[in-house]
Amino acid sequence: MQFGGERKNALQRQQRGRNKGQVRSSAGFGMFGQYSHRLQFYRLPPTDNISLNEFEEFAISRVKVLRHVEQAGQSYVKGTDKYKEYMDRDLRHLMPVAVRKDLKDDFEERRKDHISHFILRLAYCKSEDLRRWFIAQEMDLFRYRFLMETDKREVARFLQENDLHFTPIPDEEKRQVAKYLCASSYSMSMAMIEHTDFYKVPFTEALDLVRARKIYVHKGWAYVPHNDLVSIILSAFRAHLSQALAVTARSIPHLEEDDRLLPMLNNLSKQYLGQNYSSGKSNMGKIELKDMDMHARKSFPLCMRQLHSAFRENHHLRHHGRMQYGLFLKGIGLTLEQALTFWRSEFSKIMDVDKFEKQYAYNIRHSYGKEGKRTDYTPYSCMKIIMTNAPATGDHHGCPFRHTDSNLLKQRLGAYKVNQSGIDEIIDLVNKSHYQVACSKYFMLTHGNAKSDVAIQHPNQYFEESQKILTGDKKYEGSGRYTSSRPQSQAAQSPRVSSHQATLDPSTQTSSSVQDQFEDELNLSFEELEAMEKEAMEGATTS
Repeated sequence: MQFGGERKNALQRQQRGRNKGQVRSSAGFGMFGQYSHRLQFYRLPPTDNISLNEFEEFAISRVKVLRHVEQAGQSYVKGTDKYKEYMDRDLRHLMPVAVRKDLKDDFEERRKDHISHFILRLAYCKSEDLRRWFIAQEMDLFRYRFLMETDKREVARFLQENDLHFTPIPDEEKRQVAKYLCASSYSMSMAMIEHTDFYKVPFTEALDLVRARKIYVHKGWAYVPHNDLVSIILSAFRAHLSQALAVTARSIPHLEEDDRLLPMLNNLSKQYLGQNYSSGKSNMGKIELKDMDMHARKSFPLCMRQLHSAFRENHHLRHHGRMQYGLFLKGIGLTLEQALTFWRSEFSKIMDVDKFEKQYAYNIRHSYGKEGKRTDYTPYSCMKIIMTNAPATGDHHGCPFRHTDSNLLKQRLGAYKVNQSGIDEIIDLVNKSHYQVACSKYFMLTHGNAKSDVAIQHPNQYFEESQKILTGDKKYEGSGRYTSSRPQSQAAQSPRVSSHQATLDPSTQTSSSVQDQFEDELNLSFEELEAMEKEAMEGATTS
């Protein structure tokens, strides 16, 4: 296969002359050809001729890297030593150019990095969910690689080649504002500031850091330490990649005539992103409506339990809440007939049945692929819930760990019988924006027999893992991952969550009190349970 692109002949000449070191590109590739730096913004497509075997090899290798990055982010707090250790250990083999500085001739690794990125653009540009996943993992990979680059000259050269005009402030200016830099940082001492490069940038380019009050701002300028500079660079990287994916998506129809590439690309996007729970066929019809309240208390993730409670209390949900909750129910196995009965039974308490049939029944049938385009809509993943359609006043959808006020979240967790040490751990993760890790922690704290390596990526995965534990499914091995849509060889390579993330309160490790609590709740009606939870939340508020 041959990649097309601008300046094709010029880039090929650069590649032929890369070992001589005499070519300088006007496109910003530097003194050593097309791949002059370990870090890349992937601005121009490659122009190499590659075989189909190499195409497939590069693509699968890149997917392994991104899956590894995803698992690291869900298993460890980003930026911690454990996170870096885990990333470094596997990337040394999966992507040596990302971590190893001892490679004598890493041109081929840089070339593989460049080409594989563009191959996955073709595979992951076709839908919003695919683009969102690809951008998130590429950003995490870029962040890690940038922070691993300790050579100041290399960093300066990378910034210059990509038109990112950031230069460290002089030592004299740094000494003048050192006390302010120290006061604005939560973790840097004066000694550390002396050995840290600070960049002076317009504060409008560092709004995320200003919002978090992590940097010193003076006369419109933000003083950004090296480790936080990546936040600004990532904003530029994301903007570029998002636009590039949109352009790539418009070019995909030109590949439809190529019966060699399109099946391969479709397989990549479907095989490695994870199960989408589009129809819940394996469980279809196994859920009984009379058990819905019990399932909500025992096996629904916090986001769906919140929606269920609001629906039972108000007998109505707004559009985004209906979509998020309705597709989740579809994924756990609720049939269309059951769904219509379930929604009608609550809506009819505040409106006529005819009004429900006219205004709401169509949308339910549409979500099951029985109306309109007859699209089989998929349940929302955690990433989609976190990153899209933030709830407004009166809404109940979204991710509680992302969109709920910390004090209210504490009250709700306390009402759901999470112990205080567990609440503190969850809130600490939430404050650091580790929402899915917080959800995984909530799962472990509310399931006394949960294994220590559960990584929640999808609300329906949460439900399935909960059911495996509560029903004593012998096939449950604590993998905590929905890998049925990936080949066994890849599933076997899935990394595990670190034991330090899985540490529970001693009471949950030495007794089955949480499990006993669930069994006690089975004997309570939904109204009785809601009354207990409200009483607990009111008590927390008054205290």
